[in-house]
Amino acid sequence: MKIGLYFGSFNPVHNGHMMIANYLAEYSDLDQIWMVVSPQNPLKPANGLLQDYHRFHLVELAIGDYKKIKASKIEFDLPKPSYTIHTLTYLKEKFPDYSFSLIMGADNLQTFHKWKNYEMILEEHDLYIYPRRESDGGDLKHHARVKWIDAPIMEVSSTMIRKAIKDKKDVRFFLPAAVASYVEEMSFYKK
Repeated sequence: MKIGLYFGSFNPVHNGHMMIANYLAEYSDLDQIWMVVSPQNPLKPANGLLQDYHRFHLVELAIGDYKKIKASKIEFDLPKPSYTIHTLTYLKEKFPDYSFSLIMGADNLQTFHKWKNYEMILEEHDLYIYPRRESDGGDLKHHARVKWIDAPIMEVSSTMIRKAIKDKKDVRFFLPAAVASYVEEMSFYKK
């Protein structure tokens, strides 16, 4: 089985995330998309993150009963901060018959050379890249392991949504309905 790993803090997961995952599930050669909720991105500060459980639950709510996408908390039990190379090594041991690819935006590809052991990742894993207006992917954009996808460009961000909620804006159409309901019920991002 060919699995696309879509890593993110998903703080919160929004319709842009879900549209990209859905696009890859339906229009690529990937059999399944795993949305890997990251406890801490080594390149981002950890403050401001909802608790791991809440972010994972939001992803589960966003997916609902769609079988081609699943929520993964695989990194919750791995050492922190979480590095993709460690996660990939763990997944290959746990699922030796699966092939794992990474899903990321062109902006992440542009800084991919800063990732721990990025050369090792590129030796064994394909990268599925979705477009971003502000980035052409940088030096690795023509690498043999890089596969550009023609997904719609999403300009929505979790940062914008958190700020909007804090500013008492109605963001119901930026979030899957079940996610918007849970965020409201739990009063997330209001402070």
